[in-house]
Amino acid sequence: MSEKFIKRENASEESAAMRPAVNVVEDATGITLYADLPGVPKEKLSIHVEGDNLILEGELEINSPPNMEAIHAEVDRSRYRRVFTLSRELDGDKVSAGFRHGVLELRIPKAEHAQPRRIVVQAT
Repeated sequence: MSEKFIKRENASEESAAMRPAVNVVEDATGITLYADLPGVPKEKLSIHVEGDNLILEGELEINSPPNMEAIHAEVDRSRYRRVFTLSRELDGDKVSAGFRHGVLELRIPKAEHAQPRRIVVQAT
């Protein structure tokens, strides 16, 4: 993950929720963030940008069979939360998202001023 583009917030701010595993892939035009959110339906997923913070939140929906109670559970919280601080080189207004099979895919393009550009040389 390129620390110049995105960094994690303090873990204590997110302690009341599980922190989803996240992979960040950078290319010349921006970053793509993949977050694992198993058990979260699309309707209970929230993604928003506040200032330079990208906030991911999702509520788990764990359905137990009727008349059964778990005697052991490794999931002790019912929601996910992760906060990232976005670099000024990224355009938080143009975030796009997809969600499939419990994996959130966010595309965050670089801001116009940070995009690579070609300069045409003219003969003089």
